[in-house]
Amino acid sequence: MLDTHRAVVTEDFRFPSGPAQLSARLYLPVADPETVVVMNSATGVPKDYYQHFARWLAEEHGLACLTYDYRDFGCSLTGSQKRSNATMAEWALIDIPAARAEIRRRFPKAKLWSIGHSLGGMFGPVQPDIEQIDRMICVCSGLVTLRDHPWPYRALAALFWYGHAPLAVQALGYLPGKVVGFGSDLPAQVYWQWRNWCTAPESYVPDIGISLPENRWAGTGKQVDLFAFEDDQMVPANAVWRLADLYGSGARRHLLAPSEFGLSDIGHIGAFARRNAAVWPRLIA
Repeated sequence: MLDTHRAVVTEDFRFPSGPAQLSARLYLPVADPETVVVMNSATGVPKDYYQHFARWLAEEHGLACLTYDYRDFGCSLTGSQKRSNATMAEWALIDIPAARAEIRRRFPKAKLWSIGHSLGGMFGPVQPDIEQIDRMICVCSGLVTLRDHPWPYRALAALFWYGHAPLAVQALGYLPGKVVGFGSDLPAQVYWQWRNWCTAPESYVPDIGISLPENRWAGTGKQVDLFAFEDDQMVPANAVWRLADLYGSGARRHLLAPSEFGLSDIGHIGAFARRNAAVWPRLIA
């Protein structure tokens, strides 16, 4: 489906990721783009949340932007999540590269930026297709563990990992997001893997080279920028900097405060909300 709005053209379609077909929307500027962007979502955040940011990239900066939903989530869900075997590792290491392959197929000569929100940048150092990426931008992405959260948010996180949420997943065969206060439903194996990494002292680091690919990023010399927000209780700055260490000494670290942009709060999810558009130029500078 093609639709137009002001100076931006959007195209809705599906593309393959292994046996899955992922629902996507491409935002296109009027002129042929020299740079294209894949917007990789946070856990449990549907692609439409990023529509205003993607449209801004296309309209104000001439960048094409691909948004999409991971397998068995959002508009990519074609059956019941109760029957899904999707894992977080598949989202991060199969679906994200598949999205880049799709936009590379469409724009083989353009520079490719990978913008990851939380989960979307968390596994950047172990991506299997690093050579396809010209620039990595990670927003609120980190190797977070339970001890990183400030109180009283830490109590809520502990309840999500050890209280009612795992009981609900065991009983229903998927995470009923709205019921447990998370917002979006998730496949069971996505939740369990996420739980394992967020409650482990070193997150997924011990799995590198075993169940996860080797970390090849540090030797590439490619640009990576990591952004943390002072009021992010879900992935505080110290967790973001641990991920920066995995990216290597060339990783650029940016700690931002809402007050810098005349905002009262940004938090973990808010960086891509339209009300916080004042932040966006800083993210792609």
